[in-house]
Amino acid sequence: MNAKTTGIVAYLTWIGTLIAFLAGDKEGAKFHLNQALVLLIASLICSFAAGIVAIIPILGWIIALVLGLASFVIFIFQIMGLVYAIQGVDKAVPLFGKFQILK
Repeated sequence: MNAKTTGIVAYLTWIGTLIAFLAGDKEGAKFHLNQALVLLIASLICSFAAGIVAIIPILGWIIALVLGLASFVIFIFQIMGLVYAIQGVDKAVPLFGKFQILK
């Protein structure tokens, strides 16, 4: 896969991120691979935490609702990253764009 295709596939579910990382052009699409990985990890943390705190009545439900909204915002950021990858632009998504996992 070329760099643009790798960047696009990276945003398509966690399987796409894995495929892009293993079979794609890692050097050319490192920016989008990194952003997709950061967003994936943030989404997993929000979902896991929401499931745990939802056990607690009232306060836990409110926190779970906020974490669910955060997961939705992360989903919107994934769509933004996908659009940037389609356009071939290395533009960081809000809030999570400054984090770097891949060097």
